[in-house]
Amino acid sequence: MEFFCFHRDRRDSVALRNELLEEHWSYMDRYAAQMIARGPTFADEGDAPTGSVHIIDLPDPAAARAFAFEEPNYQAGVYRDVLLRRWRNMLGRTMWDFAGGRTGGNRYLVLGLGAGQAADLVVPTDRDDLIAYGPLLSDDGATWLGTAVLVRASDLDTARAVLTPNRYADIEVHDWAYGGRPS
Repeated sequence: MEFFCFHRDRRDSVALRNELLEEHWSYMDRYAAQMIARGPTFADEGDAPTGSVHIIDLPDPAAARAFAFEEPNYQAGVYRDVLLRRWRNMLGRTMWDFAGGRTGGNRYLVLGLGAGQAADLVVPTDRDDLIAYGPLLSDDGATWLGTAVLVRASDLDTARAVLTPNRYADIEVHDWAYGGRPS
């Protein structure tokens, strides 16, 4: 089962986040084989981090909750809240398989929070800039709750346009970067 996990930083937690960086990476190393995508979000490109995205394949919702809430930054109080939802990998690959690689262009997390009838259940025909794409689902996988996308785009508005306007209660767009240890 695939899960989307978005830890949102609490204000003024950058120093604590930096202090725990090695502990965070060591924790994530334990899940390397299950990771579909990962990386920090930013208020603006190059600014301090505002959150941390992990898309991961785990056995069940209990394992996903353990992953999210045993994370060292969460335990230490870096994060103010966590969005954890089932997710379906509509591209069938990981971010490391993205042909566009880690560099060149801007990267964004686009998060459409559902309201009513499901939207964007089919991958857009222009897939070249999609890094990860899939619906957010209830724990049992039966109810659509939104859509989460990692995308390369020229700007925030272009990134936002990957989702159908007026079909979501809210669409958030965050600067995002590939995560993990530097190579």
